[in-house]
Amino acid sequence: MIEGEKAATRHTIGRMAELLGVSRSGYYAWAARRDAAPGPRQARRADLLGKIKVAHDASDAVNGAPRITADLREAGEVVSVKTVARLMRENDIRGISPRPWRPVTTLADANPHAIPDLVGRRFDQEALNVVWTSDITYLATGQGWLYLAAVRDGCSRRVIGYAFADTLHTDLVETALRRAVTFRDGDTSGVVFHADRGAQYTSAQLSDAAADLGVRLSVGRTGVCWDNAQQESFWSTLKTEHYNRYTFPTRAEAIAAVSTWIEDVYNRRRRHSALGQISPVAFEHRFTTAAQAA
Repeated sequence: MIEGEKAATRHTIGRMAELLGVSRSGYYAWAARRDAAPGPRQARRADLLGKIKVAHDASDAVNGAPRITADLREAGEVVSVKTVARLMRENDIRGISPRPWRPVTTLADANPHAIPDLVGRRFDQEALNVVWTSDITYLATGQGWLYLAAVRDGCSRRVIGYAFADTLHTDLVETALRRAVTFRDGDTSGVVFHADRGAQYTSAQLSDAAADLGVRLSVGRTGVCWDNAQQESFWSTLKTEHYNRYTFPTRAEAIAAVSTWIEDVYNRRRRHSALGQISPVAFEHRFTTAAQAA
């Protein structure tokens, strides 16, 4: 109160201190503490806050406290998730959380092949090239719908093949699968290719392609989204952290943006909690290095 009134009144500081029942020396001591350089604790908080803001901006304002903590620790900081979360909360720095997803109704083939479920929701079987998951999603553009089929490794979560099309023909899935096989240098021995019971995944065309590639087909139950939950989670991440934050007048612009996000952000930069807060590419590098050493 003294600080606020001293410039607006003709009373001296001594007189105001007397009226308020406080000591003049106490006011001057408070003013000195206020104007002094910040202590070690305040300086540490300010330094951490600056680094948090840099890490948050570098993630395109997507990452929350766990991933930002991982970024700071990788840079040599010794800090807890609780401390980072508190500083973010106090300074209104927020990550993006996916909304609950509702999968698009699967268009089942009227005459599907008898394809079993070889996965049983065990998408990660602790080895690369054991289970690949796949699905199709719809992307809105100014030119109409764009369809994206993606193939991911169930162990590393890495997107290893994908394709775009403006129609929902089985060619879309076959192209994504063949690109995944090519990316893995044609090594498909024992690979299970798991998806839902959509017409594209139960078609004779895909069955022939799988036989040609040496891939075993696997599908979940109709209408049970959890049977392909890992892939549904990926679509939620793509749309929440990237696609739904922008508009794309043309299909070509959408293809370019999503391809860049998959290759540069998701596969190489985005930390995955199930992988120990490292990216899929970093996880595969560690995994193969450890396997070779063993």
